[in-house]
Amino acid sequence: MAGLNPTKQLEIIRAYFPELSGTQMHQYQHLDYLFRYWNQRINLVSRQDTDNLFIHHVLHSLAIAKFMRFVPGTRVLDVGTGGGFPGIPLAIFFPDVEFMLVDVIEKKIQAVDVIYRTLALKNVSTQRIAAEMLPDRFDFAISRAVADLTTLYRWTAPLIRPDSANDFPNGLIALKGGSLVEELQQIRQPVYQFSLSDYYGQPFFLDKYLIYLPAA
Repeated sequence: MAGLNPTKQLEIIRAYFPELSGTQMHQYQHLDYLFRYWNQRINLVSRQDTDNLFIHHVLHSLAIAKFMRFVPGTRVLDVGTGGGFPGIPLAIFFPDVEFMLVDVIEKKIQAVDVIYRTLALKNVSTQRIAAEMLPDRFDFAISRAVADLTTLYRWTAPLIRPDSANDFPNGLIALKGGSLVEELQQIRQPVYQFSLSDYYGQPFFLDKYLIYLPAA
């Protein structure tokens, strides 16, 4: 299904985040071109969805910025980044925050490498690795539609360092869709659910949620 033209979609992003600079808006605009180029070659997301890149992928990723503004110096791990979401849109938004984007699929990491370097993002690094194998420690792990919450928490909890400088304690932030009743019932630690329709008015977000699990 075709979406609004990219210019209109960019205007929607700017309306929700009026503090974005001209440089950041240009980076998002350039991301559209880069992503379309690579998506034609290695199918990072459904090719039918590229016309909705800014709403379905960039604005969706930026829901994390609606939830919390990371302080400079925060270290964030994007688990199963795929085509660079939510990590790249957030790295543009938070230029003083460090993002590590990981995925086990080599061709996706190769594409993400080219994308972030072409965008001149100095706060992004990547690795082709399973997140649970990382030796590093982070303030937050973020993820979008990668695995169930229990699995995500098991992968990421050992990677979260205890000391926190942000408004919320360090932990896992996941973007999820659809019914989450069964997943949430499996969680044994405190878990917080936020509806993205409280952030955005587009129908796409009616069944989309942000899940926050503080580290134990």
